[in-house]
Amino acid sequence: MADILSFPRAPRPDRPQPRGPEPLWRHMLGDQLRRRRHDREETLTETAGKAGVSPQYLSEVERGLKEPSSEMIAAIAGALDTSLIELTSAVADELRSAAVPASAAVSVSAARFTFALAA
Repeated sequence: MADILSFPRAPRPDRPQPRGPEPLWRHMLGDQLRRRRHDREETLTETAGKAGVSPQYLSEVERGLKEPSSEMIAAIAGALDTSLIELTSAVADELRSAAVPASAAVSVSAARFTFALAA
């Protein structure tokens, strides 16, 4: 029988180190909605009523638990006196600033595996 040798992956100094997984759209959207609602000093119930959704649904959207349709996002944006384009642009800007470069994302997935050779 042959011995199996593991070769640990050493970080390469010439590559940028990953900052973690990319944030999800629904989490960033929820954060943006919550901030805008708080800036207006509104409760979940007040904003949900204006948007025509339940407070529970709005809470789940704000916490990133729901993936709302574009119609629901537009309704909530309207309830917060903002446009869909303003809201999505703000979320996109946050995603850009938090994004992990594609090359780092590849190294993150490759770093999970340990390769071994057997003779």
